[in-house]
Amino acid sequence: MSLIPVIWSLLLSFQANDLVTPSRWVGMDNYSALFQDPNFGQAVRNTLIYTVLFVPLSIALGLALALALNRRLRFVSLYRTLFFVPFVVSATAQGVLFSFMLDPQVGMVNSLLHRVGLSPQGFLTDPAQALFVLIAITLWSGSGFCVVVYLAALQDVPQTLLEAARLDGAGRWNLLRHIVFPTVMPVTMFLLVWQTITALQVFDLVYVSTKGGPLGSTTLIVFFIWQQAFRNFTAGYGAAAAYVLAVVLLGLGLARRLMARRRSPEGNVR
Repeated sequence: MSLIPVIWSLLLSFQANDLVTPSRWVGMDNYSALFQDPNFGQAVRNTLIYTVLFVPLSIALGLALALALNRRLRFVSLYRTLFFVPFVVSATAQGVLFSFMLDPQVGMVNSLLHRVGLSPQGFLTDPAQALFVLIAITLWSGSGFCVVVYLAALQDVPQTLLEAARLDGAGRWNLLRHIVFPTVMPVTMFLLVWQTITALQVFDLVYVSTKGGPLGSTTLIVFFIWQQAFRNFTAGYGAAAAYVLAVVLLGLGLARRLMARRRSPEGNVR
């Protein structure tokens, strides 16, 4: 179920195929055309901006919320659930919800801005704002995963070390810097790779909310692949773009394994 499509799509990337007529072999032409395509370049830039902003912000926000929720608070279980719920909401539902809320004409957000005397915003219809709005939406949903992972990691922080450091007069910042952060560093590296892979594969939210617009400002790499294969009917060209992405994801996976190997005292991958 997996191997055959992988091999077929690799062969497809060396062909000109419109999914209707018989394909013809073109060799590396799809790949050479890909790196000269300004639309592909725009999709790569958009994806890089999205990834560079989403990944560190989601990790930092997740850690901050996990630290706040890792204390004895009233209704703390309710708070943890509320922060995790957006993560399990499908990207399709998120796209529909926020498209309605951020609609320039009838959206709730612009209505609130009008009431406080601020000018209405274009949000998902403004080329200068749309990509950053998508990042904000995915931060709302994606940070919940980081919160849960960090909450689990914080349970492994040695309480004896924390108590000893407090007795020695260490403040909260020193506790975080010298005990908590080093303890959760392996989890942070995992989240760095995981969130990067997640960011590189965003499709549903773009498809539902913006369709890659306006003016291609939210066309991310996976949406570009879908667009080439199933809208423009250039399946071979889309397969070539997919394999460029696959090489990047493979590199990230190998980097994750190397980091795990280096952390293991016996050199075995955990």
